[in-house]
Amino acid sequence: MHTVGKLTIDPLLYAFAEHELLPKLGITSACFWGNFEVLLHRFTDANALALKERDTLQTQIDQWHLSNPNPKTQKAFLQDLGYLLPPPAPFSIQTQHLDPEVSVLYGPQLVVPGDNARYILNAANARWSSLLDALYGTDMVSSTGDLAPQKTYNPLRGEAVFEEVFGFLDTHFPLEKGTFSQVSGIFIREGTLHLALAEGKHTCLQNNAGFAGYQGSQETPSAVYLCHHGLHVMLRLDPTHPIGKTNAAGICDVLLEAALSAIVDFEDSVAAVDAQDKTHLYRNYLGLMRGDLSASFEAKGKHITRTLAPDFPLTTPEGTSTFLKGRALLLVRNVGLHMETDAVLFEGKPIFEGMLDGYLCVACALHDRTQNRNSTQGSIYIVKPKCHGPKEIALVCDFFEAVEKAFNLPLHTVKLGIMDEERRTSVNLAHCINAAKERVFFINTGFLDRTGDEIHTCMKRGPVLSKEGLKKASWLGAYEAQNVAIGLASGFGGRAQIGKGMWTLTEKMRRMVEEKIAHVQSGASTAWVPSPVAACLHALHYHAVDVSHVQKTHKHGGDFLEALLTPPLLESPLSEEVKQHELENAVQSILGYVVRWVDQGIGCSKVLDRNNEALMEDRATLRISSQLLANWLHHGLISKPQTEEAFEKMAVVVDAQNADDPKYRSLLRSNAFAMHAAKALVYEGATQPNGYTEFILHAWRKRAKGA
Repeated sequence: MHTVGKLTIDPLLYAFAEHELLPKLGITSACFWGNFEVLLHRFTDANALALKERDTLQTQIDQWHLSNPNPKTQKAFLQDLGYLLPPPAPFSIQTQHLDPEVSVLYGPQLVVPGDNARYILNAANARWSSLLDALYGTDMVSSTGDLAPQKTYNPLRGEAVFEEVFGFLDTHFPLEKGTFSQVSGIFIREGTLHLALAEGKHTCLQNNAGFAGYQGSQETPSAVYLCHHGLHVMLRLDPTHPIGKTNAAGICDVLLEAALSAIVDFEDSVAAVDAQDKTHLYRNYLGLMRGDLSASFEAKGKHITRTLAPDFPLTTPEGTSTFLKGRALLLVRNVGLHMETDAVLFEGKPIFEGMLDGYLCVACALHDRTQNRNSTQGSIYIVKPKCHGPKEIALVCDFFEAVEKAFNLPLHTVKLGIMDEERRTSVNLAHCINAAKERVFFINTGFLDRTGDEIHTCMKRGPVLSKEGLKKASWLGAYEAQNVAIGLASGFGGRAQIGKGMWTLTEKMRRMVEEKIAHVQSGASTAWVPSPVAACLHALHYHAVDVSHVQKTHKHGGDFLEALLTPPLLESPLSEEVKQHELENAVQSILGYVVRWVDQGIGCSKVLDRNNEALMEDRATLRISSQLLANWLHHGLISKPQTEEAFEKMAVVVDAQNADDPKYRSLLRSNAFAMHAAKALVYEGATQPNGYTEFILHAWRKRAKGA
């Protein structure tokens, strides 16, 4: 361990800072860690007091639920408690120097685990994604009969894909005559895009609208760029390419500008429990900010090295040379206020992990400010999850300001993304935004964590709805609608992001395209997707809907508070069959996720459900399942022996589903740490602070690593 002042720093983290992070910044170790010690001295007690206030408020809410049979008095009680604040006077956010990806452009947002360089690079490069591949490789095109995928390219399936693609182009880039399926050649003349048709005829885009530029020569361009609703589409042209040969125009690929931004996650989708894990996260993020992150791996018998994609050069219709960004704008999500780490000790005690994240991430991002590869505006984007109310948002802002001073950065260089995922934030959302109005760059409805917090907040009131019932509860619709209404009323339209949550059915892309358009139609400027393919398909929604117009015509009014304060309780008894089904489903979900978290350190997984359908699981989904069962146990809907039996039964199922994983260890082995952790999440769920899963997971993961 290295000692600097009152700090004791793990050797791995110290060496990373000394040899990788600091040399090109011209900052000495003594100065770097000395400034951090000052920050810890100033903010540690304030952080601890914020957590104490959370616990005090929840205790008082629990007591109110137990002693007050009339739920209609809840609003007055919460106001007297100081939990619920009166609306603030009208205001508008004042954030400056935001990149267009989070201000004036509208499109998908990826969230990617920060511990996997391969996945991170894939997400960063998902700014551009092949629509042909996304359609060909998913259920967007039927997989039955002649259209079924084969080991080699299926030309009939390819024809079906091109039919979908040409339909997309005809809808958003209509031709003066004819359709894209009839085009036999593409060329540029006097700044106008020309498309050859049969018998020597040619056509143009209607009003030449949407033509953004090209690569190569005017007579035989290698690529043509179109633009609609601010999003670019690239037609790659090569009549000699195996795919280019299949259509008269020689189009070998169609790339959509898809993931405009991507969140590098240090929180819900990673299992980072010690200095080794945290240093790995910081090293990956530093590589992104320096622009030199790479990952080597084997795929289909080939050795591949993945790096950050370059920008795309193009010639504008006016003949000017320029470029389009090849990578998503990279944001980073730190951990919340409640987490601690022993990677650094202050006066011999573990520190609040969020402070280490904030300080180290800003230091890493200083490397980008010298070259502006990520943010052309010189901004640093940090998403802060699980804040409870405006006082905690203000505390985070104060901490960021102190970090800026420590690194001699202009005030408000660090931008704040507010996760609207805890109840005390939802009911005071306008106040939370107002507390960060000079640095907020997004608000996002994290409906998964928000559901977990909703269950925990009303834990003592009564048994809550089933998982399916929770999705239809009145508070959830109000929560999603309020987020947009308050965001627009606070000046987010055309200035900052209003976001929506994750699509978790990773293999159900047709269903995603059918349903997730509702996020765009609501006026949200972005929504989370789990993969580059999903980003590409979700990008179709931002062509179909003019989000800017929706936001300008949105009616901001509406009283959402009553619905927000209505707990999602069962109104009629459930049958024993339904309860058993819900119990086993939740237990399987918990086990399938926890076994990889604890045994393998995997924080985000595709977990198979009872029907062997893949669901994306992270700590937010785990929070729902564990809190639901903790609530039902507390109110006697299920018994502990019944739950024990479900754990044993579903462990057999989960073991079988993971039989092909050589690293997998059975849940049924003696002293299986993962099984202990999974049960603790349920049996201790009612007493875990805010129903968080992290404390139990971290304890058992550390034991697994030690063993």
